[in-house]
Amino acid sequence: MKIYTRKKRWKWILILFAILFVIASLWYTNLLVEKIAQDEREKVQIWADVIQRKADLVNYTDNFFKKIRAEERKRVEIWARANKYLINADNSNDLTLYLDIISENKTIPVILTDENDKISISANIDFNQDTVEFLEGELKKEFTKYKPIYASKKQIIYYKESKLFTELRDVLDDLIESFFSEVVNNSSSAPVIVTDSLKKDIIAFGNIDSLLVKDSKYISDLIDDMKSENTPIEIELAGQGKRYIFYKDSFLLTQLTYYPIIQFIVIGLFLLVAYILFSIARKSEQNQVWVGMAKETAHQLGTPLSSMFAWVELLQMKGVDKKTVSEIKKDVLRLETITDRFSKIGSTPKLIEENIVEVIKNSVQYIKTRTTQKVLYAINSKEKNEIIAPLNSHLFSWVIENLCKNAIDAMSGTGKITINILEAEKNIFIDISDTGKGINKRNFKTIFNPGYTSKQRGWGLGLSLAERIIENYHKGKIFVKSSVINQGTTFRIILRK
Repeated sequence: MKIYTRKKRWKWILILFAILFVIASLWYTNLLVEKIAQDEREKVQIWADVIQRKADLVNYTDNFFKKIRAEERKRVEIWARANKYLINADNSNDLTLYLDIISENKTIPVILTDENDKISISANIDFNQDTVEFLEGELKKEFTKYKPIYASKKQIIYYKESKLFTELRDVLDDLIESFFSEVVNNSSSAPVIVTDSLKKDIIAFGNIDSLLVKDSKYISDLIDDMKSENTPIEIELAGQGKRYIFYKDSFLLTQLTYYPIIQFIVIGLFLLVAYILFSIARKSEQNQVWVGMAKETAHQLGTPLSSMFAWVELLQMKGVDKKTVSEIKKDVLRLETITDRFSKIGSTPKLIEENIVEVIKNSVQYIKTRTTQKVLYAINSKEKNEIIAPLNSHLFSWVIENLCKNAIDAMSGTGKITINILEAEKNIFIDISDTGKGINKRNFKTIFNPGYTSKQRGWGLGLSLAERIIENYHKGKIFVKSSVINQGTTFRIILRK
């Protein structure tokens, strides 16, 4: 019994140590994951701030371009007034200022026409004026992008944006395009979606499977998920209107978040598999020891038994008291039965249809004649004296005898043993109850372990053998059904019909 107490103590110590180790490991892993997660969130926040600043820069650049556009129109208007003055001026006026104004325009393409669109004057144009007489076709379309200026009823000035402004506008377009590119291709690998002002149409996306983007339900759920994690970034881009940038934690960060849980499951499975393999190996070793001991015991008993049978026959021939010889013969036969039982351990026993009620009654009768009369026995089988089940009667009787002997010891030789036999559709239930000192609930399973005993003298093998006979050979079950300290215990055996 002490060995199992120490075993339990050490088992709990090892379990506690394993739990503490797992907790410490998970805590440290979780700490590392939190640090990495915090670092990535900071990167995402920096990215979000940079995106906002770039949006501000794009808007500022666009406002700057609008001012340049307005300034170019003013310059064209001044150029138009200077031309008008030159046309209407006489020779007495100083025209130097107006000529300077007209000649200073080196960038803005302008064309002066009459009411019939016949070209009179042009500047900063990229076509040969000698070959082009009228402003028409593609040329007119090119120069009517902006509203023309009327110098007089018969003089119209057409203009378009300067080459410098065109280059600046291309820079703005590239800036807007690169802006969206940098939004969706962020360094933190966070999934990103850019939507319109209604948060429905997707303008751009990054770090998301392109096939999944076509799934409207998936995108709707993803946007809701992103919205719950981070407040969307609202931006207003020049010529683009209001846009919303949705983002969430990267897949790597999500993996790291669940890593401690996965680690715990893997460690748990590893420990479980290791425990199962260790238990199987231990049980296999125990089985081999049991089988070897049982067969060796049967072998050692075989020779003296043969001699004892011969001595009984010799006593009968010499006329020894028949009653004495009969009792000796019974004990020798009993020894033969025990030898037969041990010889069957480790071998597949042959099960034959037996009347279980009769087998139990015979077993109880044998015990009854060899114990004190202070122990009472009762066998109840619902008024049915025949219940058939596949049994090996020698081994099954051994189980009943062991349980009865344990009950007698638990009652200190005084009490009552009750055996209730109940037949169900597929199973037979056998309850063996006593009025002994009872068993502590924590020992309900331990008592079936080899070597466990509460007696001063005992090997602790009876219940272990009973469990093996019932579960391994008869494919049934045996367990402590109930027990109350100082009131009694009930063992239940379940057999298949």
